[in-house]
Amino acid sequence: MTSLISQNTVPKESTKKKKKRDKDEVTFAQAEEERFEGGQELDLDVTKNQKRKRGRKEKDGTTEIEQEKEMKKLENCLFGSLFSPLEFGKDGEEEGGDGVDNGSTLFFTDRSANCVLSVYEEDVEMSKRGVEGGEGNKQRKPVWVDEEEEKITVDISKVNRLRKLRKEENESVISGSAYIARLRAQHVKMNPGTDWARPNAQLRDYSSDDDSGKESGVVMASGYEDPEDIDNILRTNGDLVVKRGMKLLPGLLEYSKLIDANVKDPSKAPINSVQFHNNAQLLLVGGLDRKLNFFQIDGKKNEKIQSIFLEDCPIRNASFLPDGSQVIISGRRKFAYSFDLIKARVDKIGPLTGREEKSLESFEVSPDSNIIAFLGHEGYILLVSSKTKELIGTLKMNGTVRSVAFTKDGQRLLSSGGDGRIYHWDVRTMSCFHIGIDEGCINGSALCTSPVGNLFAAGSDSGIVNVYDRNEFLGSKKKPLKAIENLTTKVDFVKFNPDAQILAISSRMKKNSLKLIHVPSFTVFSNWPPSNRTLQYPTCMDFSPHGGFMAMGNAAGKVLLYKLHHYHQA
Repeated sequence: MTSLISQNTVPKESTKKKKKRDKDEVTFAQAEEERFEGGQELDLDVTKNQKRKRGRKEKDGTTEIEQEKEMKKLENCLFGSLFSPLEFGKDGEEEGGDGVDNGSTLFFTDRSANCVLSVYEEDVEMSKRGVEGGEGNKQRKPVWVDEEEEKITVDISKVNRLRKLRKEENESVISGSAYIARLRAQHVKMNPGTDWARPNAQLRDYSSDDDSGKESGVVMASGYEDPEDIDNILRTNGDLVVKRGMKLLPGLLEYSKLIDANVKDPSKAPINSVQFHNNAQLLLVGGLDRKLNFFQIDGKKNEKIQSIFLEDCPIRNASFLPDGSQVIISGRRKFAYSFDLIKARVDKIGPLTGREEKSLESFEVSPDSNIIAFLGHEGYILLVSSKTKELIGTLKMNGTVRSVAFTKDGQRLLSSGGDGRIYHWDVRTMSCFHIGIDEGCINGSALCTSPVGNLFAAGSDSGIVNVYDRNEFLGSKKKPLKAIENLTTKVDFVKFNPDAQILAISSRMKKNSLKLIHVPSFTVFSNWPPSNRTLQYPTCMDFSPHGGFMAMGNAAGKVLLYKLHHYHQA
């Protein structure tokens, strides 16, 4: 028994070792636990640092995006939205775009027509709201409105040629009124420069006696007179300032040849009349082919706008009324025609009551558009009202009448003819108040008054053109300021340019016989006519209202167009 107990007794040494081992295990476990907790804290610190770095990166990225947007916004403000990239499909990707086929490749945003679109759409909105009269309502009310326009809808996404009318890529169905407004805006965009067709359109006169800019001698260029347009000043490379009243220097004339004005419809007969409309965009061309053509002049395309055929009247003379509403057309007939530009209607003038004229081919229109002076036979000048087209009076010269010219106020008329004298008439009293001898002239053939100042030029059969000051001519001094002897054949045409610094003289009887005179010095420009002799036989010519263009018709059926670089506007 004792032996068994002794066998089962645990030795002290082993018990001590066991306790020590247990203690070591506890210490190791505590160390492991402490090490685990320390590692966990390190991991938490690393995670926080990573999150902090990620937040900084996101913040930096957001700042860069905002800066980029701000830069794009500034670029758009400076250079216009035309230079901003086009990005399509971002809004439509989430919606799915049902109802519209995949036509994004055919879709584009026409930013150049945004201003035109807005104008027409504002008109539509104004008509919808029913804005009534008042000072703020400047839009004219339509005479007739189709009620079906609001009921009709048009799907502009199905027809390829209508997709250009879309504003957004996923736009499909629009109302009838919106469709009409967008079509009108597209037409204006494709056919710029048709202000002449708008009755209320008025040209800005840069030659007026306005006090603004007199001291500096400059005026704002076209399109920037309105303060609202100053925001667009950097969106063009055109001239921002135009100098006023620059003097043209003698010697060499700076000019360039442009595409022919009637290149879209050249004539096979001589051209007898060319004239610019008072807005410088429209040019009429008439000749012996019995056609009166209208061209939109831009110097690049010169598109043809309209053509009128007069079956019984080869055109000898055609002229706009200064107010731009009508065209007077004449030939070697007892009658003439008037064409109403607004109503597109041709009316007949004459035969005049009480007169048996063989021809009404030559005439002149007064600057106030009230009177048409036809040249009759036996020295009679027939005054016809431009409104009623009836004869209102006659003037009688001693000799035959060859040419007439109105003064700039339209109240006086100059005439010359077969007796070598120049007559001055008062149109209001229909009486002659002065007769003077044209020095060295036997038969007068051409007359012209200057639009600025008191000059007038008188041409004769001998090829001499005398330039007079009208005040001196009516007084005691009858001598011309200058006798120009650069033509050797009959003078058929004399014409001052709008600022009276250039005088054009021509003769139909000789090739290249068109001379340009520098009026202040009374010298001929040495580099005109061109040396290549392309003028042929000149028959007629005209300057544009601001002097920038010069058109010349010849016997070959062409209308040559030149740009005069001294003048900034047409």
